[in-house]
Amino acid sequence: MQFSESRNVTRWFLILTSFVIVSLILWNTYTFFQIFKSEEKLKMELWAESLKTVSNANTDTDDIELPRQIIDNNKTIPIILTENDTIINQRNIDENIISNKEKLTQFLEKLKKENNPIVIEYNTGKFWYLYYGNSSLLNKLKYYPIALILIIILFTALVYNYYRSTKVATQNKLWAGMAKETAHQIGTPLSSLIGWLEILKIENVEENTIKEIEKDITRLQTIADRFSKVGSEPVLEKLDLVSETIQSFDYLKSRFSKQIEFSFSAPTKTILVNLNPILHSWTIENLVKNAIDAMKGRGKLSLTIMEDEKEVKILVTDSGKGIPKNQFKKVFEPGFTTKKRGWGLGLSLTKRIVEEYHKGKIRVYQSEVDKGTTMLVSFKKV
Repeated sequence: MQFSESRNVTRWFLILTSFVIVSLILWNTYTFFQIFKSEEKLKMELWAESLKTVSNANTDTDDIELPRQIIDNNKTIPIILTENDTIINQRNIDENIISNKEKLTQFLEKLKKENNPIVIEYNTGKFWYLYYGNSSLLNKLKYYPIALILIIILFTALVYNYYRSTKVATQNKLWAGMAKETAHQIGTPLSSLIGWLEILKIENVEENTIKEIEKDITRLQTIADRFSKVGSEPVLEKLDLVSETIQSFDYLKSRFSKQIEFSFSAPTKTILVNLNPILHSWTIENLVKNAIDAMKGRGKLSLTIMEDEKEVKILVTDSGKGIPKNQFKKVFEPGFTTKKRGWGLGLSLTKRIVEEYHKGKIRVYQSEVDKGTTMLVSFKKV
């Protein structure tokens, strides 16, 4: 228990540390972005002042070498110069945009949204408007936090997937170990019961009693065989789903209270499916027992087999307490149960048998609280 708590504390510490580091990186990126943006604004103000100086200079007497260098050195920041809403100059803009008047107008609108224009009064009462955008470096820096967040999300997803798969693998190993140990434990008294049965036959005990005991011993052998198959890849055979299902259903029907009204409906023809008969009987048993538990041992239970071109479906319907919609998926999670007594492993094992071993599907088909539930299992036909 202490080890588990310590591991949880460590995990949360790592998560919080990662969150703090990411927050610092994002904050620093935002700070750098604002600094670069301010520097580019100063560059553009200097560029505008240089343009004003050059336009008003006397070329014979004034030294304009420095202003010209400042104007010419801007090779990264896109600019458009306008006067009376007319574009009179542009720099660092793609030739395809410059050659297309409509695209150039659209680009100007984009620059207007990125930064406020710099107003240049080149003569008294006469103004130029300098519109400028973000440099390529600033644009890359702007998208850097988004890329960082996406990387973090991907990394988190990978860690979560690894943690989940490790947890599932551990659970599977535990289940497989428990199942095989259960099969081993059942085997010893089962061998003894078979020996006692032979003695009862010699003692001329009533034949019907012997037959019923044989059925129960066969059932115990089936249960032991089921547990021994959990955790290993079962052998599938082409079998008639109808006959395999009704065989399990009839056995259960004879073992439960007469207060349950059983009904079975299926096509009269053979429907071949890849099945492991031992594990399939376990599926039917779990679904039927869950339905009986939901009805508290009294009500109506029906099993229906239907088919279409590609699939065959088994529907198990009860008149029990029903399942709330928000629990439709939870009922298949290991450990989930609404019973006061129970491990919550029946439906999770059933899901594994159907989906992992038989490549089928299982789900809550429909359910209404206090009215009943229908479980749906589907298999591909062969």
